[in-house]
Amino acid sequence: MHAIFEHTAVVPVLTIERVEDAVPLARALVRAGLRLMEVTFRTAAAPQAIAAIGREVPEAIAGAGTLLRAADVTQAVETGAKFLVSPGFSAEVTAAGLASELSYIPGVATASEVMAARDLGCAFLKFFPASALGGPATLAAFAPVFQGIAFCPTGGITQETAPDYLRLPNVPMVGGAWMAPAAAIAERDWSRIESLARKAAGLNST
Repeated sequence: MHAIFEHTAVVPVLTIERVEDAVPLARALVRAGLRLMEVTFRTAAAPQAIAAIGREVPEAIAGAGTLLRAADVTQAVETGAKFLVSPGFSAEVTAAGLASELSYIPGVATASEVMAARDLGCAFLKFFPASALGGPATLAAFAPVFQGIAFCPTGGITQETAPDYLRLPNVPMVGGAWMAPAAAIAERDWSRIESLARKAAGLNST
């Protein structure tokens, strides 16, 4: 794991529809104690959102997620993303991610994909969609087989279920959107997001 992920147990996974929401959202998360955040490339606003956070919230560490093509990696690097995440495994995208010299986390869903990612030199992987793939039970089964491989599960994780993952020896951190729900972002309810994020940040010390 890269140094930027040290002492981090929870990574907010953000879908930002409006560029103008990026900075107040990032500030709310940082105030709550969540400096590391993943902005998904699911919207047209994502690249500008990452750039805005980098300019105006320097204490935040904003990465780019949902990178599906090598071109997405290039665009994410150009926006100033601090780390890169894909939801699945692709040799082409992984090669682009590793060549970027940023921390790149490919996604996996099966043992075969874990092996393929490991063969390319990746030892820290996203497990997605975690809850639909068996959740903690699957990752517990992976632990003795894939020694030296760490996972960041995302997909369906909540404040209540996150500890079940974080208790596993191969899960140093989890990702999720529960602390920044779409409705709260749409309503620009930054105080609610900050409150939810503060609870999520409490998992960093458990």
